[in-house]
Order: sequence, then structure tokens, then C-alpha cells
Amino acid sequence: MSALDDWRLSKKIIVLFSAIALLFAAVSVNAIMSNQALSAVATRHVQRGVGGTEALGRVISALREHRIIIFSQLNAGNAEEMRSFEQRFTSNREALQRAIDDYAKVAGEFMPQVDKLRRDVSALEAANDGIMSTTRNGGIAAALPLVKGEGKTLSRAAIGDVEELIALQKERSAKANEAGMATASNAHWLTLVLALGSLVALFVIWRLLIKSVAKPLSELSAATKTLAEGGSADVPHRSRKDELGEVAHSVELFRQAAVDRALADSRTASEQQAVTSALRESLRALTNGDLTAEISSEFPAAYSELKANFNEALASLRGLIGQVSESAARIRTGSSEISHASEDLARRTEANAASLEETSAALAQIDGRLKATAVASARTVERADGAISTVLGGRSVAGEAVAAMGRVSESAKGIDSVIEGLDKIAFQTRVLAMNAAVEAGRAGEAGRGFAVVADLVSALAMRAEEEAKRARDQLTVTQDEVGTAVESVRKVDEALSAISGDVAEVHQLLGTMAADNQAQSSAVSEIAVAIGTMDQSTQQNAAMVEETSAAARNLTSEVQSLSDQAGRFAVGQSQALRAAPGKLASLSQPTKQLPAAAIPALTRPATVDDGSWNEF
Repeated sequence: MSALDDWRLSKKIIVLFSAIALLFAAVSVNAIMSNQALSAVATRHVQRGVGGTEALGRVISALREHRIIIFSQLNAGNAEEMRSFEQRFTSNREALQRAIDDYAKVAGEFMPQVDKLRRDVSALEAANDGIMSTTRNGGIAAALPLVKGEGKTLSRAAIGDVEELIALQKERSAKANEAGMATASNAHWLTLVLALGSLVALFVIWRLLIKSVAKPLSELSAATKTLAEGGSADVPHRSRKDELGEVAHSVELFRQAAVDRALADSRTASEQQAVTSALRESLRALTNGDLTAEISSEFPAAYSELKANFNEALASLRGLIGQVSESAARIRTGSSEISHASEDLARRTEANAASLEETSAALAQIDGRLKATAVASARTVERADGAISTVLGGRSVAGEAVAAMGRVSESAKGIDSVIEGLDKIAFQTRVLAMNAAVEAGRAGEAGRGFAVVADLVSALAMRAEEEAKRARDQLTVTQDEVGTAVESVRKVDEALSAISGDVAEVHQLLGTMAADNQAQSSAVSEIAVAIGTMDQSTQQNAAMVEETSAAARNLTSEVQSLSDQAGRFAVGQSQALRAAPGKLASLSQPTKQLPAAAIPALTRPATVDDGSWNEF
């Protein structure tokens, strides 16, 4: 026997369920840690990958914008255009620095490349400042070699730095993805191991419960069943210290008590045999009607009181039979009188029951019509409620349509700003085409093809400006149509409001009609209840009269039967018992039957049962 068998059941349950709780906690902690690790990898990937790529995209866009501004300012026609290009250059420089600063926040191990980019950008901005200063002083011819020489070289170097960072960024994202996949794989295998370990632990716990609780209980139950059926069995597990040991000890005490009781039963069996023999003879005589067969043999001391009680019972029974014979004659006379009175009362209640039945049927019809009217009014009120709800829903839809038209108008304004942006882009494209044409002219014969392309680009830009103007005109027409639609929807809403008011008045009138019908139905129902109560009482009286008459007839028959049965017993007064039946026969009179016409009045008509008045 293991030490586990001596533990109390409460201790076993606490220990086993604590083990299950620890397994659950281990699985939960593993899931939480795995989720945290995966979340950290995903966060780093989003911050460094997505944010870094977006920042580098802004950097390279700003560098290209630098180049476009430098080329555009060479063709500035006056000081105003020159100042405009300088403002754009300053704004783009600030945007470039912000983009570099944003990427530096997530650069991490790429900070040396970021520093190199800063140095190349600083050199490029210094060169661009020199180019703009030369152009401002009227030296376009002197500034052009700087643009194509030092400016172009520094711009390509800065763009090359950005492209290198983009490549490094992609490589780092790939490594982060591999790290995330590795973390997920480790979490998967660890979870699988913990799950298998939990299954093994649960199997061990199940085996322990079977061994220490279920199997001993089954063995103890089998022993208890054998003892209860009167067999002999050894009670197992009596030496255990837990609740099963206590139960086994109690079963052992039960077994010992059963053995002692069997010995006592065998001692009293012989005494009971003698007593039952004497009782058998006396009871056989009593069965044959002899009430004088008293017990005369000697009984053991334990059964002497039984003998005295039996003899006293016979004496009492002899006296009782004599009294029954005398009382039967008196009861027969009284039951005959009750039977005649009951028949008279049944005839009187018949007429009352018929009248109440007709009145109740009429009230049931009136009550049914009033209730049908009330139900129809209630359904009409419900239909009016539905109409109000429909109108309110229509007003709500109209309001939503107005709001939607407002949103369309706001969207049109946004489209207008987009068209304005397209117009500006077309203008800048034309400027670039002009610059390209100038460069092609300077290049001479070698730039003739480029000049043709520049002319085509300029023509395309002009067409884009024309299309933007057409789109703006069409948008203006759309906004006017939206305003007209909003006004129409508002008129519909006003019409629905008027309909809602009229339906509400109809609803109020129908509600008043329904309330009046309900009040009339309630009054008629109360009258029907009163009539129903009277009819029920009358029919109950009729039923009670019939039952009383039948009971009186049955009583007469039973009294005669009782007298006949009492005459079978020998009580030592044979002459008196023989005189009693003759006296009873002289009192016997045939009972008058209830008229057949009165019987239907004692039963509730089927039409009334089917009506609603009796249910109240």
C-alpha cells in the first residue's frame, strides 16, 4: 500500500488539480512569451522596415526635386520668379533634412551610412547655393557648367547613398523576417512539447485516481452488495487511513451486526413456530365465522400479551357485530328518507339550470363580438403605428440623402483642389520642356531629337491644362445639380412630416375606439362571470343532489349486504341476529328514480364549455 492511499480525498484532489493548474500555467506562460517575442519582432520590422523605407523615399524625392529646382531657376525670367525658386529650394531643403532625421531614428547599425549621406547632402547643398548665387548675378552661362559638372556629380553621389541605404534596408528586413520565422518555429515546437507533456501528466493523474480511488471503491461496493444480498465476503481496505478506510470499517461493523442478528433469529424461530401454530388454528376458525374460538394453549412469556390481545379482539369483535346488526336497521330507514328528498330537490334545480344556460350562451355571444371588435381596433392601431414608423423611416432616409449630398459637395471641392494641383504640374512640365528645348538648342545638331521630344512634352502639358479646365467646368455643373437635388429632398421631407402628423391623429382616434371597446368587453365579461358562477353553483347543486340520491340508494344496498354478512358470524346471540334481517326487509322500499329529463340539466352543455364565459 502506497502513502498516497492514506491521504484524505480532499488532499488528493488538491494535489492533483494543483498539478493540472501548473500544467495550464506553463502552457499559458509559454503562449504569452511567444506572443510577446513575435510582437517585438513585428514591431521592430514595422518601425525599421516600413518607417525607414518611407523616410528614404522622401529623401530621394527631395534630392530629385533639388535637381529640378536648380534646372528651373536657370530659366527664371525676372527677380520674382527667382525668389519663388529660392523659396521652393529652401522649403525642399528643410523637407530633405526632416526626412534624413526621420530615417536616423530607425537607422540603427546604418548610422555610418547616414552620416555619409549627411556629408554628401551638405556638399550638394553648398554647390547648389553657389549655382543659385551665380545665376542670381546673371551668370547663367557660368552656372550651367556647374549644374552639369559638380552639381550633377554630388547629386548622383547623394542619390547613390540613398540607394545603398535602401538596399541595406531590404537586407535588414529580410533578416528580421527570418528571425521572426525562427521565433515562431521555436514557439510552435515548445508549445507542442508542453502539450504532449500535459497529456502524459493527465494520463498519469488519471491512472493514480483509478488506482487510489475508483478501483478501491469498486471493490468495496462489490463486497457491500454481497453482504446486502445475505452472502459472506471479506471487507477490503480496512487498514487505509482515508475516507475509504472509514467506509470499509463501517461495512465491517455492518457485517458483524448481520452475523449477530442471524444467531438471534435462529433462537427465536422455535418460539415463533409454536405461537404461529396456535394462531393458525384460531384464525382458521375465525375464517369460518366462529367468533368464539379463543386461544387456550400456553404461549412463551414474550408472546403472552399477543394471546391476551387476540382473545380481547375476538370479544370486541363479537360485541361489534351485534351492534352493527342493530345499527344497520336504523341506517336503512334514514337512507330511504334521504333518497326521496334528493329526488325532489333535483327536479327543482332542473328549471334553474336551463334558464342560466340560455342566459350564459347569450352573454358569451355578446362578449365574443365585443372582443373581436377590440382585437380589430388593436390591429388597426398597430397598422397605424407601422405607418408612423414607415414615415419616420422615410424622413430619416431623406435626412441621410441631404447629408450624402453635402458630402458629395465637399468631395467636389476636394476634386477641385486636385485639378488645381494637376494644373500646376502641367505648368511645371511646360517649364521643364522649355528648359529641355533651351538645352537642345545649345547642343546644336546633336540635341535636335531631344528638342522634338521637348516640343511634344510642351504640347502634352498644354493639353493637360486644357483638360484640367474642362474638368473644373464639369465639376461646377455637378455642384449646381447637387444643390438642386438637396432642395428636392428637403421638399420630400416636408411632405413626409405632414403625412406623419395626419397619421398620428388617426392613431389617437383609433386608440380611443379601442379603449372604449375594451371597457365594454370588460363590463360584459364581468356579467358573464357572475352568470357563469350562478350556473356553476346551480349545476354543482344538481350534481350534489344526484350524488346524494345515488349515495342513499347505495347506502341502503350496503346496509342490506352488511346485515347479511353479519348474520354469517357465530357470536352466541343467534336468535337476535336472525330477527334483524326480517325487520330490515320490512323497511326496504324501492327508491324512485330521477326523471330522465332532469339528467341533461345536471351536465354542462358542450356549447357552453366551448365558449369563453366559463373560463373567467
